[in-house]
Amino acid sequence: MSDDHSELSSVDRTILSIMQRDSNSRMESIAEEAGASIATVQRRLRHFRQANIIQREIAVVDPETVGQGMTFLILVELERERIDILDTFRRKVTSEQQVQQCYYITGDADFALIALAKDMNEYQKLIQRLFFDDTNVKRFRTSVVMDRTKVGLNVPV
Repeated sequence: MSDDHSELSSVDRTILSIMQRDSNSRMESIAEEAGASIATVQRRLRHFRQANIIQREIAVVDPETVGQGMTFLILVELERERIDILDTFRRKVTSEQQVQQCYYITGDADFALIALAKDMNEYQKLIQRLFFDDTNVKRFRTSVVMDRTKVGLNVPV
């Protein structure tokens, strides 16, 4: 297989789909479902990890169970879009554990964030740290998530 990720075989795609569903799947189960040998599955997984096709293998934790029951969607508009200012903002946002995702976007806002908090008071502390002292934040708008209808990072393969 070349470095072009679009040239994944059907076996590769099946292995990746299984791993996205449950990265703790047993090699035997993956091999059976993919129609490949255990050695092939091990070799392909090693390649996927080395090539950064599989970027991380994580546990998905229910936010409510650990006291982070509120989810917020935040659109942030910056005053200027110089590369140094964007990088500073990115570093600040990615250092915050409560910010789960950050996207640099087109349209009315420059960034879209998904953040967690246990309550509105904790959310207010987060936005004070992120936005109030940053002279480059022109404005931000927040939507409170009423229901986490679908949450995931699975990529269609």
